[in-house]
Amino acid sequence: MPTLPPEVVTMFAVLCLAIPAATHAGPARAPDAMTLLARPYLLPVLGQEKVGGVSSYDRTGGNDDGFSGKYSFIRKEGDALIIADLKGPGILQRISTPTPKKEPLEFYFDGETEPRLRVPFDRLFLGEEMGFPAHLVGHGVGGFYSYAPIPFARSLKIAFRGPLMNFYQINYATYPEGAPIESWTPEYAKRIDAETSPLFKQGADLPALMLPPGSEAKTVRISKKLAPGSAIRVFDVKRGGRIVGLRISPASAIAGKDRAIVLKISFDGARQPAVLCPAGDFFGAFFGEPAMAGLLAGSRDNTGYCYLPMPYDRSAQIALVDQRTSGPPIPIEAEVVWAATPRRADEGRFYAVWTRENPTTIGEPFTWLRTEGRGRVVGATLQSQGADPGGTLFFEGDDQITIDGELAIHGTGSEDFFNGGWYDVPGRWDARRSLVFSGCLDYRKHLGRTGGWRFLLPDPVAFHKSIHFAIEHAPEKNNMVTDYVGVTYLYADRPPAGAGVLPDVPGRTVRDPDRISFATGWNIPIRSFSLERATLSKRVARVGDRDLRLLSFRASGVDVFGDHFLEPVCDTPASGHYRVSIEAIASPEAGSVQWTRDEMPVGSACDLNDPKTSVRTLVLGVGTFEQGPNPLMLKLRAGSAGTIGLDLVTITLERLPGGPYEGEDGR
Repeated sequence: MPTLPPEVVTMFAVLCLAIPAATHAGPARAPDAMTLLARPYLLPVLGQEKVGGVSSYDRTGGNDDGFSGKYSFIRKEGDALIIADLKGPGILQRISTPTPKKEPLEFYFDGETEPRLRVPFDRLFLGEEMGFPAHLVGHGVGGFYSYAPIPFARSLKIAFRGPLMNFYQINYATYPEGAPIESWTPEYAKRIDAETSPLFKQGADLPALMLPPGSEAKTVRISKKLAPGSAIRVFDVKRGGRIVGLRISPASAIAGKDRAIVLKISFDGARQPAVLCPAGDFFGAFFGEPAMAGLLAGSRDNTGYCYLPMPYDRSAQIALVDQRTSGPPIPIEAEVVWAATPRRADEGRFYAVWTRENPTTIGEPFTWLRTEGRGRVVGATLQSQGADPGGTLFFEGDDQITIDGELAIHGTGSEDFFNGGWYDVPGRWDARRSLVFSGCLDYRKHLGRTGGWRFLLPDPVAFHKSIHFAIEHAPEKNNMVTDYVGVTYLYADRPPAGAGVLPDVPGRTVRDPDRISFATGWNIPIRSFSLERATLSKRVARVGDRDLRLLSFRASGVDVFGDHFLEPVCDTPASGHYRVSIEAIASPEAGSVQWTRDEMPVGSACDLNDPKTSVRTLVLGVGTFEQGPNPLMLKLRAGSAGTIGLDLVTITLERLPGGPYEGEDGR
């Protein structure tokens, strides 16, 4: 079975040696948040930390989460904006922003009047500054993040020395008085850099890092066929221990839009399984496709993997359940790495809770997890789909975490929670990409779909009495209807609400939209257009009371092989018969447009030439499309006034039931 790439496991080994160590024999001497980076096998230990966050979110409930900078500081001191003022002992665990600035951040410790640490904000994430090595900081999918721990004994004040701060999130943990935390020093930073730099050439076995000292790793491998309506046992042990590695392949076969293959993990004879989750979603699928590929879990080389430690007292079982009603058997290969080291008294059990809200509730956020007890959330995935394809405005919603009855963390936007930023902006949150601890599951504007994932190894969310872990699904007031699916990974002292519960297959199957819309003036791929005597551009035009972003085509004469043409590519979620229509501008510069296949018309030509400028919706025809990318050949000819031009606003595909249809291409 494949393992993680050497550069990823090396990075994790770097984290492990950068921070003071702790043993497994008793309680950690250092606070959990620090210890976890050094000894990840302590992730299940339920500590005493109290977590919180500071961010630029709009305090009025609006969507100005950093755009204007109004809420991007807690007070002013001279020409400085104070963005955080924390009381210790504690550790700053995470800094994230989609809008880094050139001006510096200043870190003041324990009431000092001069900053011990001063670094340009935008350089903090490049891996070039002392104390912020490359394996602890980074950037991608529109966001910039740092997980470099910054301890403070009594207090930490952070000042931004610039005129305007925009979006930011800071996560921290505080500890009981007397916790052995010493404030950050340059010597501390140098020690981290010096001790970690040689380790880039080393690799490590990640499951081994999840084992307590003195544990002996054992491996169980199975190769079986999984048939519809059946189940296979992957792992079954009747003695105390812990699972530290789970790999199952083929990842593509256990995913799928029906979410019918279920992963079931049970511990210690409990009536309800600790994990009852569509297998693909457990490994970070995106609407049926393997997508996540992080340090702790995901899919690589068509293998799903998870390295979160799962301690238990007496017994553990892992099974795959096939709830399909038909289809060929799936050849399954699985590998479980475990050790006979039972769960400690201060460790929680591992759970994964699958949740779907379809539709989400107007006026209420989507809930990943709402439960009582003691525990720590260590990860989450989110698959989100809007009711109106062609946009993802719902992703403006903020994450909200209420701990023990108090709002502890409030974010600045959905992609910001996943260390990203600027959804729908080319080169930022616009495609599938995995970083080490977080990433974008994918972005498909025409379907109204996106999603993200994040593991909280450096910054777990601890709760002692209760937690409500939620995220909004609209810019304001949760007033957009959506279909949200989440998986929450956590450790807890008791089964959390929702664990071991799963709807039937129809209740969890992916629902593809019947109508998809491509914003052609924004980001539709173009396969080709006329070879000569033609130009293609994008512009914004005001038509009536609308400002429209247009894909504009202009041509003269004839092309090399005849008619001028434009060939955008339309990605469809499912094969079927679709009615194709366009929204375009009728104007004196416009001409005629016709959809063709194999040089034959699919529908009638539509003349958009008109002395008056207006927006028109035209049906081009009906045809068969395959799942995936489909070229759409538009022939562009002279209109009634002899001009050749097209100003395209949108292309819409509406799926029709059944077929074939009279007048279609017959495929």
